[in-house]
Order: sequence, then structure tokens, then C-alpha cells
Amino acid sequence: MDLITVKEAEDIIQLYVKDYGSEEVPYTMSSGRVLAEHLYADRDLPPFNRATVDGIAIRATAGAVGSKSFTIIGTQAAGEPPIAITTERACVEVMTGAALDPSLDAVIRYEDISVENGIATIKGAIDIKAGMNLHVRGKDKRKGEMVAAAPRLICPALIGLAASIGKTTLTVKKLPRVAIISTGDEMVPPESAPTPFQLRRSNGIVMQSVLQRYMIQADTYHLNDDIGLIRTTLAGLLKDYDVLLLSGGVSMGKFDYVPQALQELGVAKRFHKIRQRPGKPFWFGTHHESVVFAFPGNPVSVFMCLNRYFVPWLERSLKMPQSSGRMAVLGRDIEFKPPLQYFIQVQLETDKEGVIVATPFDSNGSGDFSNLIYANAFMELPLERTQFRKGELFKVWQYKN
Repeated sequence: MDLITVKEAEDIIQLYVKDYGSEEVPYTMSSGRVLAEHLYADRDLPPFNRATVDGIAIRATAGAVGSKSFTIIGTQAAGEPPIAITTERACVEVMTGAALDPSLDAVIRYEDISVENGIATIKGAIDIKAGMNLHVRGKDKRKGEMVAAAPRLICPALIGLAASIGKTTLTVKKLPRVAIISTGDEMVPPESAPTPFQLRRSNGIVMQSVLQRYMIQADTYHLNDDIGLIRTTLAGLLKDYDVLLLSGGVSMGKFDYVPQALQELGVAKRFHKIRQRPGKPFWFGTHHESVVFAFPGNPVSVFMCLNRYFVPWLERSLKMPQSSGRMAVLGRDIEFKPPLQYFIQVQLETDKEGVIVATPFDSNGSGDFSNLIYANAFMELPLERTQFRKGELFKVWQYKN
């Protein structure tokens, strides 16, 4: 199969977006998940007329007749039963959040009164109106009204809202089961001392860390370059996981066994190789209900492909808002002559006019991932061109705030 374009690869992958259903979780464990049910108010919000300041509660009509002094008949804290008055000359000291009896409909701040011998007197001229310094019952939401629509990313504010309506269990989008598989005889565990000809593994932990942002606890595996071992292990993983994320073993080397093993296992190849740099040998396929993303082994290739292809697929599968794919202004001229779509590492910053500017980082190739900690996005430069000018707008895929 000929190399396909980035757009063609994206379109193919998006054909296999999948809804993994829903499940219930305690609201205290829901942060970062996607809400899969609408939430409704179980009573009016707020459920009573409540004071928004500390002061005295009065009947607003008292102001119309020029009353300035009021007899304090009681003090009421938030959460206590409301105290009623029977005359416009009376008032109740109330604290912020206190529920007001229907006989009271305005609150005057402590700053605007003086209190002496049980009498509260308004200082100066105040235009007293009904509803003054009150949060009126049902002003936010009425009982039965929707307070949050699904799908929606669950944030601390939504968790607080759920608590306020008594929703201690939330229905959320179910997460796919993900296995991360790195390959290569030359790759040793990070805690090991490599020989002069070996490398420490990093791709697996990078992918695992990205998935943790989506509350996915992926399992990790490492396979040496043994076709039998790769085939047998992948056969089991295809049965147990919804998504396989592989790194390495997908290029043209004699020990790149992953495509062969996947073919022998009946995994349908949807494409292999994209006209892009980095990440040209990227392989994607499907097997029954599972999807397989097999990235090249170079760290920058893995990181770019993960954020450009897998993350958008995952966010659409979970019905999450898309976290990237916006436009930015190129910060300096770039020239790139190979007939490939170039993803250059950039640092996104907002200038004083509010324009998002992408400053490119020079790289030593897809094995050089040191710049990834300083950059925060990849800028996608069009395939049809070789020269890209400062000030032009191009799409960026942000992986770090």
C-alpha cells in the first residue's frame, strides 16, 4: 500500500471511534471522567430565600413609610429555622446564608446600620427594595430543571453541584481497557544499567502518563524481538483489551516483527506508513472490537503520533471536548524540503495582542526527545509546501499547557 496522507490517516482512524458504554462511580471518584447522564435539581436552588450578607432582615415596605430604626427580636445563623416578624418596626439579625421567613424580604448590611440597646438604626439614605441582598428561592434552578447536560467533563465545580443536589453516584462514560506494549531487545528497564549499546525504556511510561490524564490506568508490557513471543503475547492481549498501543517493531528492519505478527493474528491493517515526519512507519489496524495503534519506536515519533492520532480518537470515543487542533501563528521562517508533512516542535505563547505564537525548536531527529520538555505542542505544516513564513497560521497539537 502506498503512503497515505495525514488527513487520510485521521479519517480512517475516526471511522473506528467507539462508545464503550457507561458505568456508575461515587461522585468523589468522578473528577476527570465524562458525565453520561443529565443532572436535575432535586429541589429549588436555592431552596429558600437566603441572606447574601451579614446584617438585619426587615420588611421592605418599612422603607416606604420612612422607618429608620428597628427592634431586634432575634438573631439567626445559617441553617437555623427562620424567625418571623409581626410588625414593620421589627427586624432579625441574620448571618450570610440564613433562610428568611416570608415576613422578611430585604437585608441591610451591618456596615449600613448602628446597633444600640437592641435597636438597629439605618445610617444615611438607603433605597430599600424588596429582594435587597437576597438570593431568592429558585433563582438559580427550579426543582426538576436540568442543572448539567451530558456529555460533560467532570470538574470540581460539577462535583460540587452534584453534591448540592444529592447525586452521590454519577453515571460516567466507561473507559477502554488499554495495554501498552514496547518492543526491542536493546531496550532495558529504566532502573537497569544499560550496556554501551542499549537504551532505557521510556515510551511505555510516556504513553501511560498521557493516559493517566484521562483517568485510564493502562497496563504495560515489553516484548523482545522474537516473532513467536510477539505473536503469542499479542494474541492474548487482543482478547483482554479494547486498545493496544505499541511502540517499535513496525518499520522495515529484519527484526521489525509487529506487522507480520498482527497479520498472522487476523488483525485487519487499515494503513501502514503516513507521509509525515516524524512517525512515517505508523501502523493502524482493527480486530473485532479492538483497535491497534502501532507507533514507530523513536520517542518523538511515539509522542507526536499519540497526541495527533490516538488522543483525538480517545476524546471522541469518550465524547470529550477536543483538547487540541487549534491554529497558531508561526514565529519564524521554516524550510522543509522532503515530500512529507512536517510536525515541528514548538513553544506556544500568547503575545501582548492576544495572538498565539508558535516558536519552533530545532531538533536532531525523532530520537531526540529532550526538546519535548521545553516545547508544548507540535505544529502541523502543510504537505504541499516547502517554505513556511513567519506570521502564517497553521494547526497546532498542544500536549502541555
